[in-house]
Amino acid sequence: MSTTLGFLDHLYKVVLDRIKNPRPGSYTATIAKQGLPFAVKKVLEESGELGIELLVGSRQRVVEEAADLLYHLLVALALKGVDVKDVAKELVKRHESRTR
Repeated sequence: MSTTLGFLDHLYKVVLDRIKNPRPGSYTATIAKQGLPFAVKKVLEESGELGIELLVGSRQRVVEEAADLLYHLLVALALKGVDVKDVAKELVKRHESRTR
């Protein structure tokens, strides 16, 4: 599997599939079943954990918590109906407007 940022798009598609077609034991389906407020709670929790690791943690712990945050953010975005590609387009738009 690719380690590029394109993997985020792939993972987002997997998240969407798990939400639409829940599988027994799927963590994504478990979060989705509890709804957007729970997913947002997880995003906030993981954000805090990442912040702590950025200040005092090892590089590896930062990577692990950043991965947790990105995953939970993808789940929350999917539950809200926001495609990760739209987020990427917004980042491109902002970058282009500042580099002209």
